Amino acid sequence: MALPTRWNAFGQNNRFDLLPDLEDLARSIGLRGPLARQYEHMLEMRMDVAEDSQGYHVRLDVPGVKKEDIDISIDGNQVTVTAEAKRERTHEQEKQLYSERYEGQAYRSFTLPADIDGAKAEAHYDGGVLRLDLPKKSGSGSRKLPVN
Repeated sequence: MALPTRWNAFGQNNRFDLLPDLEDLARSIGLRGPLARQYEHMLEMRMDVAEDSQGYHVRLDVPGVKKEDIDISIDGNQVTVTAEAKRERTHEQEKQLYSERYEGQAYRSFTLPADIDGAKAEAHYDGGVLRLDLPKKSGSGSRKLPVN
């Protein structure tokens, strides 16, 4: 005779995790609309920010974007990065069966604790990573920052 097992609310319960299975089922029968699919694979700019005595050092992941399609604006302590991901279409007669790659414009805006010296700020883009070196400034100003 088997002893009754007790349910542990904090234990691992993979057997009872139905949400991913239901989501996969809904996706397979087409219950998600085109609008939901559009935002599902949106370009996401993940960011790291470090600070030293001279300023801020920001690293943003911007994969699949050319440096000419990145725009950076600095206004006081507010920094805005806009990136446009474009996909090349080589064969117009091909039927697209599935696509996860994002095409369109995305932006990331953030506020730093101190104003930025826009005249000395630098931006570098290499291997899908945008590096911003943003020196601190006591005054404020607005400037467009070119990407090197």
